[in-house]
Amino acid sequence: VYYQAHLEEAPVTGRRRFINVSAQQEAQISQQAYMETLAQYRGQLVPRGAPADIYVRRVAERVIRATGMADVEWEVHVIHSPERNAFVLPGGKVFVFTGILPITANEDGLATVLGHEIAHQYARHSAEKLSQANLLSLIYILASFFVDPSILQLGRGMASLLTVLPNSRECESEADYLGLLFMAQACYDPREAVGLWQRMKSAESGAPMQFLNTHPSTGSRIESIRSWMPQA
Repeated sequence: VYYQAHLEEAPVTGRRRFINVSAQQEAQISQQAYMETLAQYRGQLVPRGAPADIYVRRVAERVIRATGMADVEWEVHVIHSPERNAFVLPGGKVFVFTGILPITANEDGLATVLGHEIAHQYARHSAEKLSQANLLSLIYILASFFVDPSILQLGRGMASLLTVLPNSRECESEADYLGLLFMAQACYDPREAVGLWQRMKSAESGAPMQFLNTHPSTGSRIESIRSWMPQA
C-alpha cells in the first residue's frame, strides 16, 4: 500500500515510478551536495566571464528557458579538467568539465549534453534514485531479522543488477529523450545529437568515460535518438 501510494508519473513520458522524497528534502540534500562539490573543485572552477564560462552558460540558459523551469535556482559551473564529463545536482546545479567541450564540437553538441543534464532536473531523477535507495534500505533492514547475512549480501548484489542499474539506465534514456526535445525547443539542431554520440563512441576506445557509467550503450543511444528525431 505504501509503495502504491507513492507511485507517480514522470513528466512528458508518463513513466510510472516510486518517489517518497519530498521537494523540501531534495532541496536540503542538494544544498549540502552543492557546497561539497564546490569545495572539491575549488581552484579548478573556470572564472565567471572567461570564454568557456560564457560559452557554456549561454547555451545552458537557452535550453533552460525551453524547459519552462523558471522557479529553479539554476547555477552553471565549468570545471577545468580533462575529464569528459558533465553532471547535474538536485536543485539545478550543473557542472561541465572542459574535457568534454572538444567532443561536443559546437553549440548543438553542447546543447545535447546540457539538455540531457537539465532533463534529469526536470524529471526529478535524483529524487527517484534516492527514493529507490530508501526503499531498498528498508527492505534490507527488515530482511536482516530473518535472513543470513551472507545471503543478504548476495541479495544486495542481485538487487543492484536487477533493479538499480536498469532503473539508472531507464532514467538516462529518459533524459536523452527529454534533452532532445528541450534542445530542439531551444532552436538547436537535434540532428547534431547523433554526431555527438558518434564522437562519444569514438572516444570510448581510450580511457573510460565517467559520463557513461551506468548509462545505456552508446550504440543503443544513437539508435534511440534516431527513432525520436521525428518528435523533436
